[in-house]
Amino acid sequence: RLAAALDRGQAYNPTSGDHYAERMETARSLIEEIISEAPPPPTSLAEIDGEWELVFSTVKHGIFRSSPFFLAVQEALGGRDQSDLFFKLHELQVMSWGISKVGRVAQYINSTEGKLYSEFDTSLLSLTTIPIIGFWKLLPTFGGCVVTASDVGLNGDRLDMEVQWTEAREVPGLPPLAGAILGQRVPVNSIWQALPWNEGRRPVCSVALRYLDEDMRIVADNDGELFVYTRPVDPRGLLR
Repeated sequence: RLAAALDRGQAYNPTSGDHYAERMETARSLIEEIISEAPPPPTSLAEIDGEWELVFSTVKHGIFRSSPFFLAVQEALGGRDQSDLFFKLHELQVMSWGISKVGRVAQYINSTEGKLYSEFDTSLLSLTTIPIIGFWKLLPTFGGCVVTASDVGLNGDRLDMEVQWTEAREVPGLPPLAGAILGQRVPVNSIWQALPWNEGRRPVCSVALRYLDEDMRIVADNDGELFVYTRPVDPRGLLR
């Protein structure tokens, strides 16, 4: 219930203010209590197979940061101060005036392929009215699902990932992004290594697996921020 009340953690936004900070700490404490009773960790990736939806995160500046792409950006930036500043500026750029809104966030793990597919739905221009002038919609809403594919392996209690590609796909019922963007697979791995400031490094990241049972999975990034996933009530499957 607290996850719903906090909009998966998005209601607490330190860029806007400290309101809901106390509730966020309460949620963090409850998650840590669950972690303290964790069963033995899995010994194979197959035990984590399938579809998982993000229901809560303690991370600041966007639940999309559960994507391995953004986790790799976070690790490449080094210290927490640098990554927090980057994602704060990113949030200010894409979320201002309600231009962008994050919808469903999910992951699909395929142990046979050794792949983790991360998805987040985004809608653009959801609210584009000027009440003083009128209440009709000024601009159409459109969007899509951003899919990121990563190689994944379970090493002890860590999920190690290397981002391979990202692609925009259509979300049923949501007017799609421009046709030139949909279905275009971006080879993140090769582009990342070619960027001079990366000095040939690969887009890698990892998270600690803190809790796993049949219905819930909790992981922590390198800063200790938590991401809580559950098996979906209404599975969508990986968009094609």
